Amino acid sequence: MTAVPTRRYAPLDLTGYGSTLSSQTLLVLTTCGNAADAGTLAALLVEKRLAACVNAVDKVTSTYRWQGRVQQDQETLLVIKTTVARYAQVEKMIREQSKYELPEVIAIPMTAGSSAYLEWVRESVAGNED
Repeated sequence: MTAVPTRRYAPLDLTGYGSTLSSQTLLVLTTCGNAADAGTLAALLVEKRLAACVNAVDKVTSTYRWQGRVQQDQETLLVIKTTVARYAQVEKMIREQSKYELPEVIAIPMTAGSSAYLEWVRESVAGNED
């Protein structure tokens, strides 16, 4: 992806997701320019307990409008499982590690799923809070 000036965006607003907001599970999506960068980021997120699991989907074709032109690139998509409590640190890590000036960072609340799996996600990122 082509470089772009850094912009500041509003922080994630997840108000209204209940009293256990910090333990709500999220899927965070981001892309990396290649599999090696994606593997490094995935390992860091899991090692630092910011993510329970990260799936890397290699050779995703991304089509997007950039600087007035439609472009297409091969990227590696990361699907990151975490919690709202860890989101800010996940986003910070993505921004620090990304070679893109405007990395994709999208958080999707998990509204349903296997209760045992969702509990495992919460337990996997619990502790070692900064």
